Amino acid sequence: MKVVLAPDSFKGSASAMDVCEAMKEGIREIDPNVDIAMAPMADGGEGTVENLVQAYSGQTVAVEVMGPAGKPVTAKYGILRGAQFGEGLCVVEVAETSGLTLLRKEERNPMKTTTYGFGQLILDALDKGCKRFVIGLGGSGTNDGGCGMAMALGYELLDEAGMQIGLGGGSLADLAEIRTEHVDPRIFEADFMVACDVKNPLCGTDGASHVFGPQKGATPEDVQVLDANLKRLAEVIKRDMGRDVLEVPGAGAAGGLGAGTMAFLNGTLREGIKIISELLELAQKVSDADLVFTGEGRCDFQTLKGKTPFGVVSVAEEYHVPSIIVAGSVGEGLEPFYDKGVIEIIGLQKEGMTIEYAKKHAQELIKAETKNAFSRFLMKR
Repeated sequence: MKVVLAPDSFKGSASAMDVCEAMKEGIREIDPNVDIAMAPMADGGEGTVENLVQAYSGQTVAVEVMGPAGKPVTAKYGILRGAQFGEGLCVVEVAETSGLTLLRKEERNPMKTTTYGFGQLILDALDKGCKRFVIGLGGSGTNDGGCGMAMALGYELLDEAGMQIGLGGGSLADLAEIRTEHVDPRIFEADFMVACDVKNPLCGTDGASHVFGPQKGATPEDVQVLDANLKRLAEVIKRDMGRDVLEVPGAGAAGGLGAGTMAFLNGTLREGIKIISELLELAQKVSDADLVFTGEGRCDFQTLKGKTPFGVVSVAEEYHVPSIIVAGSVGEGLEPFYDKGVIEIIGLQKEGMTIEYAKKHAQELIKAETKNAFSRFLMKR
């Protein structure tokens, strides 16, 4: 019998590898001879770098870059090496260089905040031999369409006088021309996969500025300016670079960085769980399995919108393999999972148990619940 373990981390309690180990211990107490394949997962959001570096013996790199407010910050990224990762896969969360959490309340101003540091981080990874990148877009505090990143990589974003425009979303009002002669050539030889789980276009009422700008500190007046500026950026990109990014689903992610990764990195926007699943060869592991376990800290209706358990269950369904979800806590709206081959959804937090207790004892609870669920599965075969 073969069982695949493909959970995400239980944030604040256990890493994805910790969860896998706890699940494995539970199964082995029932049958020590089970063939167990572990695939510690992530969906491109917060914790992706930590999960993958720990699970696949990667390297964590810390580099000082320009933060979103123009001050130095120390940003971390991961490098994975090995057969499935080629010459070196860089895994980075944009929030490390340009995140909202890096800004004090009075610094939250998307008219000024920049993604310049993200470009600096990419250059550092290129210097270390990376040619493949996985970029998680969540948590940004910027609205500059990736123009700061582009400047760090050597793009010239010029005004009518031929001078480089300033940093921040407000400066895009001055943009007249984009020139590429001095871009680091390694950019065009690298592959950028962008984990993007929102479908917002670049501009308009559903775009970056209107939907995400206010939470980053934009006033209603700022929102109008930023939206017009991103539209101007899209027009110049289309004219000077031949890329039409205006209406692409996901272009508005991370303050327009979705569009910026497409235009300046030739990046491909995809659902994070699909990128990670392919990198970790999940389908190959599941194809000949008898059962799949997955899970995350909180499982509710939002899980069905593309979070790790949904992605794993979808792969299992494709190969007609039953699956079990183990979660720290379980919410409403999970009925559709049972139509996708899920046979059980188990929450660690039982009636009368505090969330603090469940978090503190997560690994032993995961082990016990997995053991019991596996035993029930065997009894029904």
